[in-house]
Amino acid sequence: MDINEWWGLVERARDAVGDRADDRDPPDDPLPGALTDVLASLEPERIAAFAVTAVAVTRSAYRWPLWNAAYLIEGGCGDDGFMDFRDGLSLLGRETFTRAVADPDTLAGLPVVIRMSRGEHGWIGYESLNAPVAEAYHRLRHETASLDAAVEAALRDRIRPADPAGENWDAEDAAANRRRLPRLAALFQD
Repeated sequence: MDINEWWGLVERARDAVGDRADDRDPPDDPLPGALTDVLASLEPERIAAFAVTAVAVTRSAYRWPLWNAAYLIEGGCGDDGFMDFRDGLSLLGRETFTRAVADPDTLAGLPVVIRMSRGEHGWIGYESLNAPVAEAYHRLRHETASLDAAVEAALRDRIRPADPAGENWDAEDAAANRRRLPRLAALFQD
């Protein structure tokens, strides 16, 4: 699936939920259901292609600076948490995602991040983009085994990065965070 088509489908889901697209919080997060509805309007093969492209999108965010930003925002962030963070970040749309990958400190300007810094509700993450994909596929085919097989076959020859890209530093080092993520450090450390 073309990356522009992929982001267009995410934007259709975001448009469907309006103002709630950036103000998400489990358990009543409307965006996954809207994405499921958008994907269910596609042919099953296109849903599988969406899943494959989702892997490429979230892998592009597999970067140490973004992981350290997630660590600050969430008060800690392990492997699974960073997968959730990247999946949820993609649901914030192409512009926010691209800006955050290039400069994670831009996340400090998001209303949800500001609320989180004050201990209020909110979460950038989402447990798995696989859930709305599987649900949409199941609506059409009443099974997901063929989806899993198609995605696995498409990804078989792709090499997973061993380590995140970019410069790493100790996410608990307040001085390093102030130098590299000054806006987030001001919200979460100061």
